[in-house]
Amino acid sequence: MSPRLRKALGLIAMLVGLIVYAGAAAAIADHLPDHWLVNLVYFTVAGLLWIYPAARLVRWMQALDPY
Repeated sequence: MSPRLRKALGLIAMLVGLIVYAGAAAAIADHLPDHWLVNLVYFTVAGLLWIYPAARLVRWMQALDPY
């Protein structure tokens, strides 16, 4: 796969994934108790949790073809 195509597919996957993730995180947040500490912990964890999959996707996008 060419690097250009890999980056384009990765960008589309990242945008779609982040939109779905943000929607799911917001939907889950609606069902949490209304307490500032619960919100602080939840949004901190939810805000950091997407970094690992995004980093793997960026690593894949930057990978060189083996041939």
